[in-house]
Amino acid sequence: MFSAFRFVRKSRRAALLILASAVLAGCQVALPGGDGPRVRAGAPIDVALLLPYGSANAGDEIVARSLENAARLAAAEIQSADLQITVYNTGGNAAQAAEVARDAVQNGARVIVGPLRSDAAAAVGVAVAGRNVSVLSISNNTEIAGGNVFVLGHTFANTAERLASYAVRQGRNRIVILHAQNLAGEIARDAVQQAVANAGGSVAGVASYEFSQQGVVEAIPDVMSQIRSSGANGLVITSDASGALPLFAQLLPENGLDTEDVRVMGLTRWDVPPQTLEFSGLQGGWFALPDPDANAAFNARYIAAYGDAPHVLAPIGYDAMRAVAETAAEFGALGAGDLTASSGFAGANGVFRLRLNGTIQRAMAVAQVQESQVSIIDPAPGRLGGSGL
Repeated sequence: MFSAFRFVRKSRRAALLILASAVLAGCQVALPGGDGPRVRAGAPIDVALLLPYGSANAGDEIVARSLENAARLAAAEIQSADLQITVYNTGGNAAQAAEVARDAVQNGARVIVGPLRSDAAAAVGVAVAGRNVSVLSISNNTEIAGGNVFVLGHTFANTAERLASYAVRQGRNRIVILHAQNLAGEIARDAVQQAVANAGGSVAGVASYEFSQQGVVEAIPDVMSQIRSSGANGLVITSDASGALPLFAQLLPENGLDTEDVRVMGLTRWDVPPQTLEFSGLQGGWFALPDPDANAAFNARYIAAYGDAPHVLAPIGYDAMRAVAETAAEFGALGAGDLTASSGFAGANGVFRLRLNGTIQRAMAVAQVQESQVSIIDPAPGRLGGSGL
């Protein structure tokens, strides 16, 4: 049952290297509008697409192909700009990614889309930092964001903001956070803490667990104790279905958690895989997901063009091209300030916009698990209010 419980470890040393790269990338200060490479009206826009073709990881080839397909689909659909896409193989390697990024800029690339992972994206940001070229990475690691590097993946911070604001409006304003004792868990914890505070709620407790099956079992008494002693009315579990989520979904109700009194919420997609929705401990629970209507429309167009379903990351490749084309058409330039000046782009997963700090804001829907099915209880907004800065 728990064979899918995988261990994903990231060393502190690797994290520090990424952070150091982000600092270097952040040396460029972005100002709103007109700060990047100029683009002549009607002229082709050279876009470098850095993908992990040739990687030692067999799954990278599938991801790369789907991202390329989605990017080319966007280029074919967009009428406002002539995107000329050149693919550069990174081999799934940060050093190779940096090398081909320098080659791409030398060959005339006005903007870089990719690479896939955060270490490679940070390396690329440093490699082209002095060339005034923006990097729209596929990563969701906000630790590398800033300067000329953007992360277009779905981030913990964005999901936490959406979920916390909805929860507090519904009166679920005393939240316990449950996270793994690893880097990803700590980033998720911090995102939820900030989001709950921003929404006007309070963090009633924080429980953590060693990232192992035994660690999950041993954490249950502490979680339940914190919930009872604090009077919490919400519990955010940061793990996903391939990690500790299934085990918590089984053990928490067995140890007295009333999921009506304490609303269980997730920082990850509970509908992937669909079998996750069957756990009793998740019934009635909430999680956020991309705009289902926009995503379904994208999937249909992708399947019509290529004959099979896109990878879950494919929409990010599409969105990157949409941001490039619309920014070039509106501002005639592709710098960091230009890309963040828009009030929003219509993407494959719904409306999104880029922020000056290199992060992304995406419109998301809130779903509830009802009888092992996904029910949308708060649709994704069609526009993003307030400032994207």
